[in-house]
Amino acid sequence: MYNITKDKNEILNNNLNYTLTSWSKQKGLKPLNIKSAKGIFLYDYDGKRYFDFSSQLVCVNIGHGHPKVAEAVAKQMSEVSYVYPGMVTAARGDLGKKLAEIAPEGMSKTFFTLGGAEAVENAIKLARIYTGRHKIVTFYQSYHGATYASSSAGGDPRKQAIDTQQPPNFIHVENPYFYRCPWHSKTPEECTDNAIAHLERVLQYEGPQNVAAIMLEGESGSSGCIKYPAGYWKRVKEIADKYGILTIADEVMSGFGRTGKWFGINHHDVVPDIMPIAKGLTSAYVPLGGIIVKDEISKAFDDKPLPLGLTYSAHAVSCAAANAVLDIYEEENLIENAAKMGKYIESKVEEMKKKHPCIGDFRNTGLLGCLELVKNRETKEPMARWNAPPSEMEIMNKVMAKIAEQGMYTMGRWNLVFIAPPLCINKEEADEGMEIISNALSIADEYCV
Repeated sequence: MYNITKDKNEILNNNLNYTLTSWSKQKGLKPLNIKSAKGIFLYDYDGKRYFDFSSQLVCVNIGHGHPKVAEAVAKQMSEVSYVYPGMVTAARGDLGKKLAEIAPEGMSKTFFTLGGAEAVENAIKLARIYTGRHKIVTFYQSYHGATYASSSAGGDPRKQAIDTQQPPNFIHVENPYFYRCPWHSKTPEECTDNAIAHLERVLQYEGPQNVAAIMLEGESGSSGCIKYPAGYWKRVKEIADKYGILTIADEVMSGFGRTGKWFGINHHDVVPDIMPIAKGLTSAYVPLGGIIVKDEISKAFDDKPLPLGLTYSAHAVSCAAANAVLDIYEEENLIENAAKMGKYIESKVEEMKKKHPCIGDFRNTGLLGCLELVKNRETKEPMARWNAPPSEMEIMNKVMAKIAEQGMYTMGRWNLVFIAPPLCINKEEADEGMEIISNALSIADEYCV
């Protein structure tokens, strides 16, 4: 019989000696040793409490330890845990129906995957199969997963370790990043115009007849929550339609209430053709992802095989968890709370800007946001540049260490500090969390000129 290890030192040693940790040097790791979690808090084996201020990897949207999800999983396991994807279960059908009800109009069928990277992989495959074209256009500053195709599609620099083997036909364009506009635009509207002109030039260079899809995040996430200037997404859709190109809205991170609406794309009055989903679908309690597709795409396979398949597609236990999670969003008004608390945190950051000269920019939609720290607000010199090597991370390492010391986990990348807590956060918790971040920003302030 399996007995769970209880000694904290043995737990730590087992993990360090017998498992590999992603994105990290394997020597010298000092991970948090987590015993339990509830709401927006994590607890280690010494009883120390940590704010989870980025919902882990921006995925634990409903908060930790919700009993209704555990109940749904246990009930499903008592009936049937797994059947192959050619069979059906009530959990699968119920989830498909719920997703059709909340997805943009005309998107009523979902192919289920294991998680976000597999969702993106299958979105790319489906776009190429459906259009008969081969090129995929995405942003340089973007993240779409860590498999070969999804990492090649994204622009995240972590892919550079394996990019000698990356698959071909992924084309990257500049982001409409107004704070650091590549075209030095004076207004967000001008940035949109320049970015759209750049996108169309690249399409002409590549041959629009060769492009299967343009893939953007519904709302930008781990690359820096780079806000789309007003009208940008809609104009991308217009260009795509002009050339018969599909649009893929990657909602893996920005979906399921994270931005104060069901999906990030809902902020832009656009209906994409394919929508990868994951993370908040089950609030990361168990793995599950999918692609929601437009009806005309799904109908194209009414009389021919759909060439997509995964052993664990539509896993019954995962579908049961997702059904419970979708109910929780509605029953506990978490999406409305995300919008309300996002505005509240924005007001707190405005106050913090008066105190902390290191805050260059804060970009946020609902509860998907990050601070960009600079040494000088006029020159916008970053505390650490994009893809900075360890030798340039001294300041930000001190900032993130201070955050952890005070009892908070949140994501930090280069000069970015993410603020994306679970959607169940309240004002008192937000106040305490923002105070922790404020204390850490005082370290960065010392380097401002």
